[in-house]
Amino acid sequence: MIDLRSDTVTRPTPEMRRAMAEAPVGDDVFGDDPTVHELEALAADTLGKEAALFVASGTMSNLCAIMTHCGRGDEYIVGQNAHTYRYEGGGAAVLGSVQPQPIENAPDGSIPVDKIEAAIKPDALVFAKTRLVCLENTIGGKVIGPEYVDEVADVVARHGLAFHLDGARLFNAAVALGVGAGELARPFDTVSICLSKGLGAPVGSVLCGPADFIERARRWRKVLGGGWRQAGVLAAAGIIALRDHVDSLADDHEHARLLADGLTRAGFEVDGPHTNTLFVTIDARAQDEIADFMLERGVQIYVRGPVLRLVTHRDLARSDIEKVVESFEAFAGS
Repeated sequence: MIDLRSDTVTRPTPEMRRAMAEAPVGDDVFGDDPTVHELEALAADTLGKEAALFVASGTMSNLCAIMTHCGRGDEYIVGQNAHTYRYEGGGAAVLGSVQPQPIENAPDGSIPVDKIEAAIKPDALVFAKTRLVCLENTIGGKVIGPEYVDEVADVVARHGLAFHLDGARLFNAAVALGVGAGELARPFDTVSICLSKGLGAPVGSVLCGPADFIERARRWRKVLGGGWRQAGVLAAAGIIALRDHVDSLADDHEHARLLADGLTRAGFEVDGPHTNTLFVTIDARAQDEIADFMLERGVQIYVRGPVLRLVTHRDLARSDIEKVVESFEAFAGS
């Protein structure tokens, strides 16, 4: 099956499975798991931060960050289309009593700097207290450039706010720009990275930041039910993901480009590719038919309305991309 629903569908490699089976482990709630320590040190070093915290998911990582940066009745500024606002179940509001202040994203995925500054609340009893600005990179597969981030960082510093990055696909952005992930992470106080998307680990994200912040976030991880025991069996796969799988993201980007070119030649309206993601507009009347049509040809897609999101990943080969294009051509001619 050729699965284009997300880059979360990747399977752990044989090397990952061997490392997981052989990993030294301990009880991580007691701080005893050496493989978790190794992963956290590697992640922190990679992003140029003091410390890191291994957690179950990107949602948990972002929530730990927001709840550590903000208190009850505080506010964070975030993009209307950002994962932390739109796709994490309202966790910051429900579990942290932290109010989101969403701002509409620009077409390139950024949040206009002037709108961020305008949304910062005055220090008055009637307002939630603005504490944090959250960005996402990549967002919808689109890369947020360092020049823009530096502009936002200036606003954040001027107002004494904290700065968090949902960097679930930060390494896609780094590979696309040809820079180190640490360079993109530098302006942020805290950064969340995902190991189980394009990097191919079976589970897990890592929250990176100052050592004292990470210790406070560790308590919130426990409160959220995220205390690990012998988590080294999972951390071992994450180490390989960070150490060995970043460079191959360039192949995913190239496959997305080939897919976009092929679908465009077949007559489809394509937005992208944006790193490893593209969006394909289909006739609204075809929404109920296309998923089954593709599935019969061994191609799995996720249909949410007339715009399909297709995501390439490390489990796909060039021949798979060619088969997908052929299947779309057949659908167009059916």
